[in-house]
Amino acid sequence: MASEDVKTGESAVSTIVTLAEEAKHASEGVKAPSHAFYSICKSLVAGGVAGGVSRTAVAPLERLKILLQVQNPHSIRYNGTIQGLKYIWKTEGLRGMFKGNGTNCARIVPNSAVKFFSYEQASKGILWLHQQQTGNEAELNPLLRLGAGACAGIIAMSATYPMDMVRGRLTVQTEKSPHQYRGIFHALSTVLREEGPRALYRGWLPSVIGVVPYVGLNFAVYESLKDWLVKTKPFGLAENKELSVTTRLACGAAAGTLGQTVAYPLDVIRRRMQMVGWKDAASIVTGDGKSRAPIEYHGMVDAFRKTVKHEGFGALYKGLVPNSVKVVPSIAIAFVTYELVKDILGVEMRISD
Repeated sequence: MASEDVKTGESAVSTIVTLAEEAKHASEGVKAPSHAFYSICKSLVAGGVAGGVSRTAVAPLERLKILLQVQNPHSIRYNGTIQGLKYIWKTEGLRGMFKGNGTNCARIVPNSAVKFFSYEQASKGILWLHQQQTGNEAELNPLLRLGAGACAGIIAMSATYPMDMVRGRLTVQTEKSPHQYRGIFHALSTVLREEGPRALYRGWLPSVIGVVPYVGLNFAVYESLKDWLVKTKPFGLAENKELSVTTRLACGAAAGTLGQTVAYPLDVIRRRMQMVGWKDAASIVTGDGKSRAPIEYHGMVDAFRKTVKHEGFGALYKGLVPNSVKVVPSIAIAFVTYELVKDILGVEMRISD
C-alpha cells in the first residue's frame, strides 16, 4: 500500500508539474504576440516622431523644392536655393517657410508605419519564395532588397497619396492666392467637391514608377553598404559587426542621394500633374497679376513631353539642389531622434534591421 501511495503521489506530482509547464507555455504563447505587438508599435512611434522632427527641420527646403518644381516658366520668382529662401522669408515670413509642413508631418506616421511593416513582410515573402525555388538557405541580396523596398514603397505611397496631393497644394499656395485652402480637411473636401475623387490620385502613376528606384534603391543601397562594411571592415569602420553613427549616416546619405537623383524627374512630373484641375493654379505659380492659363497635362507621357518641349530637359531636375541639401541633415536628425525616442520607449527591436 505504501509503495502504491508513493507511486500515486509521484504520479500526481508529475501530473501537476506537467500541467504547470503546459500552463506556463500557454501563458508565454499568449504574451509573446502581445509583447511583439507592443514592440512593433513602439518602433513605429519612434520612427514616426523621428520622421516628423526631421521633416520639420528641413521644411523650408522641402517647400522651396516643390515651388521650383511647379513654378510657371513665364514668371520666374525662384532662381535658386538662397534666393528662393530669401524671397519666401521676405514675402511670407516665418509661416511661409513651414507652409504645408503640418500636412507633411500628418502623413509621415502612417506612411512610415506602412512602409517599414510592408518592407519586413515583403522581405520575408520574397526570401521564402527564393528559398523555395533554389532549395537552399539564402540571405537577402541587393536585388531581393530592391524588390522588397519597391513593394513597400508602392504600398505606403498608395495608402497615403491623397495626403501627399493635398500637401503639395497647401505648400504651393501663397497669401495672395485667390482660393485659399484653410487646412488639410478643408483642402480634401474642396478637391473632392470641385474635382472629384479621382483628383486625389492625380499623378499616382509617375509616383508608382518613381517609387521603385527611389525606395527600392534606398533600402538596397543602405543595407548592402552596411553588409559590405561589416564584412570587409575597411579603414576600421566596423567593430564587432557594429557600425558607428557617422558610418550609418554616410550609408543613409549615399542611399538617399542615389535614389532621389534617379527618381527625381518622376517627382517633378507628379507635382505638376497634382496641380492640373486647380483653377487658381495659374495665379499661384505666376503671382504677377496677369492671366495665364496653366499648362494642361493629359497623362504622364504628355507631361514629360510638354515639360521638356517648353522648358528643356533641365526642367525635370528643378528643385534638385535644395532637395539634395536637405538629404544629409534630414537623415541625421531622423536617426538621432529615432535613437532618443527608442531609448525613452524601451524599444527592443528595429523595423528595418
